[in-house]
Amino acid sequence: MATDFLFDGPDDARVTILFAHGAGAPMDSASMTATARALGAAGLRVARFEFGYMAGRRTGVRKPPPRAESVMPEYVAAVDALGPTPGPLIIGGKSMGGRVASMVADAEYAAGRIAGLICLGYPFHPPGRPTQLRTKHLTGLRTPTLICQGTRDEFGVPDEVATYGLSPAIELCWLEDGDHDLKPRKAISGFSTADHLATVARRVADWSGQLPSSP
Repeated sequence: MATDFLFDGPDDARVTILFAHGAGAPMDSASMTATARALGAAGLRVARFEFGYMAGRRTGVRKPPPRAESVMPEYVAAVDALGPTPGPLIIGGKSMGGRVASMVADAEYAAGRIAGLICLGYPFHPPGRPTQLRTKHLTGLRTPTLICQGTRDEFGVPDEVATYGLSPAIELCWLEDGDHDLKPRKAISGFSTADHLATVARRVADWSGQLPSSP
C-alpha cells in the first residue's frame, strides 16, 4: 500500500521526524496537526503518515486498532517510502504510533537509517492496568530516545515510570499536569496545551540537534 504523507516545517530542515498517530485518531486530527505545527515552527521537518487500518475512515467502515506488533512492517515501509532526508531522520509518534516506532527503532538505528526516536504520551500500560507493562523492549533500547509525557497521563505517571528500569538511552521530558494528550488543567497548572507543545518542540529541537547523523 502506498504511503501518503503530510508535511510541516521547512523542507531544508536539519532534522526530519517521521511521525505516526495514536490508536484512535488519524494523522490529520486536531492534536496531531497542532503537534506537527509546533515542531515545524521550531525548525523541524515533520512527515505524518497513517497505518493502513485507518483507511476505512474515508469510506465510513472503520476498523478497530490492531495489535502494535502487526503494524511494525508498515512503519518500516513508511521509512522506505519517505526516502533520503536532508539530514538525520528521527522516527516516533503519539501513543501507539510512538510505541510501534520504538519497536522497530533498534533495527533501523543499527542499519544507520535513523538517528533517534521520540514518543509523545508513551502507553507504558493500559489505563487502570499498571501491571500490564509495555516496557520490556525499552529496558535494553540502544536508540537515542526522548519520551515526552504528561505527569497525569493514565498510561504512565512519574512514580510508575521511575520503577521501570528504562534504558539509559532514554530521556524523559515531563509536562506538568499534562494528560495523555499533554493537555493540562490551566487553572491548576498555569499552563495551556499550546504551552506544553511549545516546550516539547523546543526540547525536541535541542535534543535532536545533539544527535549524530548515524549510529
